Parts: sequence; structure tokens; C-alpha cells
Amino acid sequence: MTIFLALNLVSASLFLFYGLHCLSSQKMVAEFNRYELAEYRRLTGTLEVAGALGQIVGIWISPVGLLASGGLALLMICGVWARWRIEDPWTAFIPAVSLGVINGFLFLGMLQKIGF
Repeated sequence: MTIFLALNLVSASLFLFYGLHCLSSQKMVAEFNRYELAEYRRLTGTLEVAGALGQIVGIWISPVGLLASGGLALLMICGVWARWRIEDPWTAFIPAVSLGVINGFLFLGMLQKIGF
């Protein structure tokens, strides 16, 4: 298994977990209220689940993986911004930054794979 495939599967697994958690957990309702972004919780969870599924499909269909990894990287930029805006401690940024970097790497790899 290549590092690219391993990172793709790790990212897809984490986003599937977090997306479903975002859609179903009372803790996430409270978190999005704290972020002052309650109206975006369902959208965020749906985008995370869709991105995770897109990454899995992207293993075989590269343009789908390109869109999924790019979209998830952008979503993590938004997550960093949300935490920065409410002045969370820097340790709270680690998951979003890590997943953003991983998905940026996957996005660049997919660009290379499809010939850009």
C-alpha cells in the first residue's frame, strides 16, 4: 500500500466519522453554537460525509478524488478560520490543520495523477 493510498483511506475514515458525528451528536450542536455557526452544522456534516465517500470513489476515479480532497482541504481552512475567530487555544487547531495538510497533499497528488 502506498503512502498516498494510506493517507486517502485515513482521511476518508476520519471525515466519515466526524461527518456522521457532526450530523448526529448533541456535542456537535453545542460546538457549532460555540463557533456561532449553528446554521452550518448540517451542511458541514454532509460535506464531510460526501467528501469521505468521494475520496473512496476517487481511488478508482481520479477526478472524483481530486474534487473530494480539494473540497475537504477548503473545509479545513474554514475550520481553522472558525477556531481562530473564537480564539480557541492553538492545540484545538491541530486536527483541522493536519487534515487540511493531508488533503492538500492528496489534492496535489490527484492533480499529478490526472496529468496537470
